[in-house]
Amino acid sequence: LITVKTLASMLATSVRSVWRYRSAGRLPKPIKVGSSVRWKMSDIKLWIKLDLPTQTEFEGFKADRKEDAQSK
Repeated sequence: LITVKTLASMLATSVRSVWRYRSAGRLPKPIKVGSSVRWKMSDIKLWIKLDLPTQTEFEGFKADRKEDAQSK
């Protein structure tokens, strides 16, 4: 799990911009750990590979991928 600072560094942007992207639904869904917010590194890498889809598009892609894996 990565922090907002790590994510900002990966995206070459500010922490404030990461929070804006999250509010706008432009990042993968984060995980709450107590009062902290974290992202799965695997989700962020896949999200970047998929050319930065919206959160809704990304979650749909992950659900489709999970269904495909379960049907095999």
